[in-house]
Amino acid sequence: MTLSATLYTKPGCHLCEDAAATLGRLRARHPHELRLVDITSDATLVRAYGARIPVLAIAGREYDAPLPAAVLERALQLAAADQG
Repeated sequence: MTLSATLYTKPGCHLCEDAAATLGRLRARHPHELRLVDITSDATLVRAYGARIPVLAIAGREYDAPLPAAVLERALQLAAADQG
């Protein structure tokens, strides 16, 4: 089963772009579907995530910025272990 992950972002966020690109590179080793959510389209999301983006939500956990490659890879590993 493929993992499902959500990355909360906003336009112009270079950290968000970096996290999305890193997750794309990690997809070969850790298959996952990534949904990008622009928080600026919803006031509730802005309140929840505005100061924390990018935020990766996967397997019931949330990971806040900064999101270096090691953190993203570990998040994918933990999510896969939870599934297995």
